[in-house]
Amino acid sequence: MTRASLDKQPHEVASMFDVVAENYDLTNDVLSLGQDRRWRKEVARAVGARPAEKILDLAAGTATSSQPFAATGAYVVPCDFSLGMLREGKKRHAWMPFTAGDATRLPFADAVFDAVTISFGLRNVQDTDAALRELYRVTKPGGRIVICEFSQPTWAPFRTVYTEYLMRALPPVARAVSSNPDAYVYLAESIRDWPDQPALAARLQGAGWSKVAWRNLTGGIVALHRGVRV
Repeated sequence: MTRASLDKQPHEVASMFDVVAENYDLTNDVLSLGQDRRWRKEVARAVGARPAEKILDLAAGTATSSQPFAATGAYVVPCDFSLGMLREGKKRHAWMPFTAGDATRLPFADAVFDAVTISFGLRNVQDTDAALRELYRVTKPGGRIVICEFSQPTWAPFRTVYTEYLMRALPPVARAVSSNPDAYVYLAESIRDWPDQPALAARLQGAGWSKVAWRNLTGGIVALHRGVRV
């Protein structure tokens, strides 16, 4: 299996990411024109990790996204359901507590994390609402969630150009830089089909999160959604 379908069967998605693990971070840097580095900085700022806090970085892949949290002195758990990603991450960051886990059935006790975050992974989960409820379950009262995910550009002409890039330009670029370009065709399709900013906010509220808000990055290509567990 090199490409998942949009019904997002977990074994298909995990297998797809296993294949691209080695060059995943480099490929993302190329395809985003370097914007992914800025987005990670904004996530770190939004999470606001502090020394000795416990942070869950879900869909962490190789744990590139986890490093800013660890740098603050927080205890970070990178969690992913792709064993290929976890193995690649362990090669690079052997000291980190990589954990295999499904977003809809997290292997953690209730109310253990001060903050939970997921970047560019929620749209690959088969049951989004179940994942949001699980993230709520493992967060301490007063704890926070930060979701960084592709979204819908707010300016209609730009939205049209962006959609054209996703469906026409991204696949040939992926063929040039990725070991599995078909995976990036799936990623483009999953971005196009993902809910917009208000719809994702409503799903967060439906899972129990309060003080839900979002902020657009890069004209709405990416949105940071935030919430608090009461």
